[in-house]
Amino acid sequence: MGPVPPGVHARRPSVVSNPMRTQAARVTSEPLASSEDVARAASVALAHGRIGIDTEFMSEGRYRALLCLVQIAVDDDHSDGSGPHISLIDPLEGGVDATPIAQLLADPAIEVVLHAGRQDVAILRRAWATEITNIFDTQLAAGFAGASAQTGYGNLLGTMLGRRVGKTASYTRWDTRPLTAEQLSYAAEDVAHLLELADEVQRRLSETGRLGWAREECRRLESATDERDPYTAWERLPRVGQLDPRARAVARELAAWRERTASDEDRPVGSVLGDPALVELAKRHPSNVGALEQIRGIHPSGIRRRGTAMLAAIAAGLQAEPIPRDEPRGRSEPEDAPLIVLAEALLRARSLEAGLAYELIASRNELELIVAATRRGQSEPDVRTLEGWRSELVGADLRDLLAGRKAISVGTGRRLVLGDA
Repeated sequence: MGPVPPGVHARRPSVVSNPMRTQAARVTSEPLASSEDVARAASVALAHGRIGIDTEFMSEGRYRALLCLVQIAVDDDHSDGSGPHISLIDPLEGGVDATPIAQLLADPAIEVVLHAGRQDVAILRRAWATEITNIFDTQLAAGFAGASAQTGYGNLLGTMLGRRVGKTASYTRWDTRPLTAEQLSYAAEDVAHLLELADEVQRRLSETGRLGWAREECRRLESATDERDPYTAWERLPRVGQLDPRARAVARELAAWRERTASDEDRPVGSVLGDPALVELAKRHPSNVGALEQIRGIHPSGIRRRGTAMLAAIAAGLQAEPIPRDEPRGRSEPEDAPLIVLAEALLRARSLEAGLAYELIASRNELELIVAATRRGQSEPDVRTLEGWRSELVGADLRDLLAGRKAISVGTGRRLVLGDA
């Protein structure tokens, strides 16, 4: 593949006229890309205005997932009708300079195509210290074309392009070297048809006028992160709602200490201190090693190694301002259940009419917040269902229904109809 002259922006069409064309992946001549391969691929992506990307990573036994391989696909202009050019970048070995690709990901003029890419975005942002903009996620976007919001890559290729992919190496150790031929083939296949799939999804969305909605939703992925705030980690603990205000402050300090320790040692938080033991420590707040030994779930070796640090975190929590229990703000009450079900029925009917995955429109929790706010006469909650394209699709009808201005009935063909109350 020859390099494209710098500064050339031969932008591709937004959709293709023949999305079912036959394509075969073209992998670089070397199994893994060199810095020169990466630079050439970046130049081509710049010329065409887009890049397909996927990652392989290992999260087991670590605090943060380890980026093990990055697969990129760029459009190729070979006259033989072959598919995209694929490059495999090894971030663990080889000293490959991935800067040209990292810079492209942050360029709002370059469309970044992924599938179910939230975790890929989070890992790449951290590992490559880059922002990722102008994302087009084929899984997310396909939900606007009638597919399930969680449709896997292989299933989507089958239903939209009639293609099949293998998954023989999906659970292999991506952090071991050398990578096998099977692993490299699997990794390349994961992006071999990604750009073609994006073309087909965009074609369908353009026909229905939903492409703008899909792009709006994909922008939410730009802020994906796998970084955690140590001082909010306690809020995710099991049974934390049962703790009194002083115990909640102790739980916050213990959880923050656990997060920092796990991060420093790059190990799962549970291997530092398990959730049940942490909650029990917060409830009992022991003040010496002997009392620590009475708590189930803390191994003696853990007490020897970290007992002093645990006691220090407990003491800090006891000295901190107690954390009052949250008021049940916006939560539904039992008598709200029928209205929540009615609202869900309306939204499901609208999703079917629009050919959208229902999961894209609302969650049960969001409906509970909306109904509870209506019952209390409060301002609308800050939920996605009442914002952007969702508000355009269902916002006015949902407000009218909950205000009693509209009513639902069964109409022709036994379909739900919204009419005046």
